[in-house]
Amino acid sequence: MAKDYYQTLGVNKSASQDEIKAAFRKLAHQYHPDKPTGNEAKFKEANEAYQVLGDAEKRKKYDQFGSAAFENGGGGGQGFGGFDFSGFQGGAGFEDLGDIFGQMFGRGGRQTNHVRRGNDIAVDVEMNFHDAVFGVTREISVTKDVTCDRCGGVGAEPGSKMKTCTDCDGKGTKTVTQRTILGNMQTRVVCPTCDGAGEIPEKSCTTCHGSGLEHKRKTLSINIPAGVDDGMMVRVRGEGEAIKGGVSGDLILRIHVEPDERFDREGDTIFSTARIGFTQAALGATIEHDTVDGPVELKIPAGTQSGATLRLKGKGVMDRGHRGDQIVKVEVVTPTKLNREQKKLLEELDLTE
Repeated sequence: MAKDYYQTLGVNKSASQDEIKAAFRKLAHQYHPDKPTGNEAKFKEANEAYQVLGDAEKRKKYDQFGSAAFENGGGGGQGFGGFDFSGFQGGAGFEDLGDIFGQMFGRGGRQTNHVRRGNDIAVDVEMNFHDAVFGVTREISVTKDVTCDRCGGVGAEPGSKMKTCTDCDGKGTKTVTQRTILGNMQTRVVCPTCDGAGEIPEKSCTTCHGSGLEHKRKTLSINIPAGVDDGMMVRVRGEGEAIKGGVSGDLILRIHVEPDERFDREGDTIFSTARIGFTQAALGATIEHDTVDGPVELKIPAGTQSGATLRLKGKGVMDRGHRGDQIVKVEVVTPTKLNREQKKLLEELDLTE
């Protein structure tokens, strides 16, 4: 039965090679059996179509004779769909298929100058409201892999020489063959013997035994910046796990800010409530009110209504060199326990709206 490879990839007959490649990448991401949306049958169909349309000569032959030209052995090779997937690395039209799967699943057919990186470490940090607003220096202790002090991370006993790794012949990488649903695929991996360095010590370090790393507890003095909020992440570069022949990961501080019953916060603005009496609201007053800087005098204008807001400039949270404001909501408290004389005076005033 004739197969429409253009329809399989979802492109028209005038599509460029880049458009065909992009269409295949999309389908491979969607249908690869290792993914939750995987569909092995559709994945095979997409690969079969790409093997033909991804090669200029095969595409020309397909356009002239259709899929019959590649059936019953016409494609030359074995494997599903009549195509051979074993050992391809730079075959006509497939020079970067290894790169496609490398980008999708963390491996590839070409060697790239990728810098190895240690793992990140996440630590929970509890802070009070005041420290979150102004920043604070904290002592953070973590147990992690650090560069060996004795050998400086090389793995060799001080004074000993390095020699070429015989496992990878000094290349730092090895080519391995993996059996997949596509057949045998060759990938290049970091040499496990030398960890990608291409050389190994003649005599291993007596402290780290050649690993270049020590696992120990380290205490760091870290300045947590002003203005952090609950749920934020603070990244400390290079203070994560060390790795031989690469760069250290990062330390991630997960910030947890304890609530303060006096204040609420939205961005760089702090909100609070001032409770005043009926007379203070009517005649005006100056009261003491809390801020994160300490108590300040807050002037209540005469005739202030319950629910009115007053602004204290520069009493909020620091944000990129600018400090926000504090908004004070006024709550007028209606007296509930009046003596006989107070009641009589209010009745005589007969205050209405």
